[in-house]
Amino acid sequence: MILPREASHTTKAWYISQISLTALIPVTLLTSSGALAQSSYDATSLETVTVTGENLYENVGYTRRSTSAGTGLTLSQKELPQAISIVTEQRIQDQNLDSIEAVLSNATGISARHLDSDRIAFSSRGFRINSYQYDGIPTLNTDGRWYFGEGRLNTAIYDRVEVIRGANGLVSGSGNPGASVNFVRKHADSREFTGSVSGTLGSWEKRGSTVDLTTPLTSSGDVRARFIGGYEEGGAHLDRQDKRRTFGYGIIDADVTESTTLSIGFDYQDSHTSSPTWGGLPLWFSDGTPTNYSRSFSVAPDWSYYDFESEKVFANLEHRFDNDWRLHVAATHEETNMDGKLAYPYVEGGLPDPVTGSGVFFYTGWNRGERTVDAIDVLASGPYALFGREHELVVGSSYSDQENNYENTFINGFSVDDFNNWDGSAPNEGWLEFSPSEASSTRQKAVYTASRFSLADPLTLIVGARYTEWDGMTLFRSLDRQSKSEVTPYGGLVYDFNDTYSAFASYTEIFEPQNYRDSSGRYLDPVVGRNYETGIKAAWFDGLLNGSFSVFRIEQDNVAQADPLIPGQTETFYSAANGVVSEGFEIELSGAVTDELNMTVGYSHFTAKANEGAFNTDQPRSLFNLFASYNVPQLRELTVGGGVNWQSSILASHLTTPAGIPTEFEQGSYTLANLFGRYQFTPELSLQVNVKNLFDEKYYSHINGYGVYGEPASVTTTLTYSF
Repeated sequence: MILPREASHTTKAWYISQISLTALIPVTLLTSSGALAQSSYDATSLETVTVTGENLYENVGYTRRSTSAGTGLTLSQKELPQAISIVTEQRIQDQNLDSIEAVLSNATGISARHLDSDRIAFSSRGFRINSYQYDGIPTLNTDGRWYFGEGRLNTAIYDRVEVIRGANGLVSGSGNPGASVNFVRKHADSREFTGSVSGTLGSWEKRGSTVDLTTPLTSSGDVRARFIGGYEEGGAHLDRQDKRRTFGYGIIDADVTESTTLSIGFDYQDSHTSSPTWGGLPLWFSDGTPTNYSRSFSVAPDWSYYDFESEKVFANLEHRFDNDWRLHVAATHEETNMDGKLAYPYVEGGLPDPVTGSGVFFYTGWNRGERTVDAIDVLASGPYALFGREHELVVGSSYSDQENNYENTFINGFSVDDFNNWDGSAPNEGWLEFSPSEASSTRQKAVYTASRFSLADPLTLIVGARYTEWDGMTLFRSLDRQSKSEVTPYGGLVYDFNDTYSAFASYTEIFEPQNYRDSSGRYLDPVVGRNYETGIKAAWFDGLLNGSFSVFRIEQDNVAQADPLIPGQTETFYSAANGVVSEGFEIELSGAVTDELNMTVGYSHFTAKANEGAFNTDQPRSLFNLFASYNVPQLRELTVGGGVNWQSSILASHLTTPAGIPTEFEQGSYTLANLFGRYQFTPELSLQVNVKNLFDEKYYSHINGYGVYGEPASVTTTLTYSF
């Protein structure tokens, strides 16, 4: 089986493992009922699969054979008793997933909601994702009240993105049970000078360039360096809006000894948006009829802007012992700044007249914030013998310290004479002096351990626990402090039917302290609960194609829900929902289906209730994602592909609206189609074209008293030269 031709030097790992198949590969699919249905070809009729090289720890097209996500143990996807999706570098390139927003929007079971033009929220299984890791370090848990541009981060520096769906308290500590996301950075993995240069042109005057260089720093190549940097501007479809994005990444990898590797790196990302929206468009006119504004219509003043700047310094040390044990130490220091001068239409207080456009009032806010994170994680893992069988153990400890400081100011609100034809003109004088809005500090210390017991040849048991001490202090009107500690157990059982199929079941508990306050100013109690999951996994062709079917149930108490805002309110208050239950199923198939076809396809469905009532109805209950690339056999230089993203309807209910206006709004289900093609003119030069939202579907990405349109159809062209 000859793997598809790659257009970038960064995917040369494909050629390490060349596989020959002399018979047709049976296409195996996972049915929506969860049964694994194999094609009519009998697997015994296949010729022997010959592997001429090992590539167990590298991305392979649209999948990856092994991962340490979820447990800290290096396992194949089939051996992990939990649902996982891995978005590899090759898929990021083919689908042009150039931002975190784009990656997560196309991962199985994850929904993305644009709260406005710049802020985006991700959810899985009905719950907001707030647990993010970089190279496995649980550096922060965002509380959703402040946004630091995470969705805009460029993905050129990442080797892959790993998404563990469900609770992941063993490795990430306190966190939401929706999902945990791990961003794994690229390394200087070449002992020769290699690189690539690319230029991009796209819709709405989008243009940019990226450089990726790797070079040895010593004659032996034991010390290597890599630099990735780029600049992008344009690409905004809203009136008056312009976007800029700059990023730079550098890393030095040094083989200190044959058994010890040291990595030191720096990651810088900066983005600017002029005339960003804050909130969205009114859903109704003042007479109760629905609006239908153009997708380019903006509610942003011409003076508004949103800036984000992120700096990360990190180091990793790994030592491999002769007895197959390894010691891994990772540390990071991060500083992120946010500066947003904004205004939003208060649609609950007044709606535009369908003829004159009068009746809309704007509130203002100029917010600035700084977030600092220091974190370290120490992990040791390896095999040990017990009762005549070999098992695996991981022991680790982590510490993180996050500090947040925010300040804001405002001017008096203003009304717009004709909102329906507004050009962004608005008063911009009289801003008050900045005053402190919030200062907070969160420290998390933890120790964790897990062991993978080989109970019998087909049966393994993973058990572990994490002890977490969480300390939070917030200054907002008064000094408050809360300290929590908890033991989070984890257990998983995997039964191998054969080399291809396995069944699994897992259980873990949920513990998440909160910075949310109720209307009396009191912190909500920590979120507590349980996560159950069971299913079937498969790995065909030595892990080149991975599939899974999982069924889950999540039970939670004390889940924060935002209370409706009132005019002039500067802080959002929350109420705790008890008896929150989310249950459903997920299916995914990802990898090399044939020697020419790579594909990832996923379907997820859940229901969520709180005290027998619907919960988070503004999140789609069902999602379907498909993307495939095909290397044309008759024209080896050409690779074509595409896919679809479908989601079920969403509902915003119990809205605070003026008298006579509906209090519910539904966005129906919709499908987005995407295409891509790449032509390899020479081994070094390629041209790629990506089309998103091919049929120009018009839809709301988010509804909550106001609506935010999704992006119209767009085209991006990228020319890449590799050497």
